[in-house]
Amino acid sequence: MKQRVQAVICRQYGSPRHLQVVQVPKPQPRSNEILVKVKASNVTAADTMMRRAKPFISRFFLGFLRPNKAIIGTGFAGVIEAVGESVTKFSVGEAVFGETGTEFGANAEYLCIAEEAMVLAKPDNLPFEEAACIGDGIITSYNFLCNLAKLQAGQHVLINGASGSLGLAAIQIAHYYGAEVTAVCSAANATLVKALGATQVIDYQQYNIYDTQRPYDLIYDCVGKLSFPKARRLLQKDGLFLSPVLGFSLLLHMVQSQLLGGKKAVFSATGLLKAEQLRAFTRELLAIIAAGKLQIVIDRRYPLSQTAEGHRYVDSGRKVGNVVLEI
Repeated sequence: MKQRVQAVICRQYGSPRHLQVVQVPKPQPRSNEILVKVKASNVTAADTMMRRAKPFISRFFLGFLRPNKAIIGTGFAGVIEAVGESVTKFSVGEAVFGETGTEFGANAEYLCIAEEAMVLAKPDNLPFEEAACIGDGIITSYNFLCNLAKLQAGQHVLINGASGSLGLAAIQIAHYYGAEVTAVCSAANATLVKALGATQVIDYQQYNIYDTQRPYDLIYDCVGKLSFPKARRLLQKDGLFLSPVLGFSLLLHMVQSQLLGGKKAVFSATGLLKAEQLRAFTRELLAIIAAGKLQIVIDRRYPLSQTAEGHRYVDSGRKVGNVVLEI
């Protein structure tokens, strides 16, 4: 009889109540795949948005009426239990981590992933829980700041949503490369963001961001809450407005700003980049982590059976850093 294992599935869009922990057949690797016994996964703001199919445009690649992939989750870290016959880069017993992207399937006891996908050997000194978080906020922020914006030392960067997983990563990456960071978050998280490299903090509960007087080279809106038409006056002449949250408004402003020149709105679907490029970003980030210049902040940990609770917490908007599933 085929062994059955636990996985979290979502068969319709909506609230966390649609998430179920069920028994599924243990996956078997194809010739080019590795079978990973998952030790840790995560719950991200992107996961909750995909659960809700927000923005609506996401339905065109997630599934228009219902999710195409039942088992949810993208970030993972674990140990290889089996390899396909053509696998050459990995071996049984090796600790790995990575990101499944639009294949999903990471919120489970086991997953199969192609050896050419976004998967790398896990450094011995990097805990499974931290490794599982790299593929979301950290890689996304690296892509936006270093790849898209070509961040330079001495630039002034405004980071909105600075206490989330993307924001905390962005502060540290910008600080590491010599930029001056202004963090937008609640006063409760001011001490944390300053400790990680922010030189100034704006409490969004007390101050209107759009009233800021100083110009910025980059505005990184991690949470998709700012308006480009309002924020553009805070930018330098050729400044960039960056957001990983795509909506029809941002899409329109991207097109307009590209045609008009000058200040531009920029978006990238980081998870849809080629695995080779994502692995290259990750190696750069691992070097920064190894140097002690990039801390992975974990807010809460949940067992796989409480994945829905993890989603509810992320939905609350109070998450500081990362939420991890211990499997």
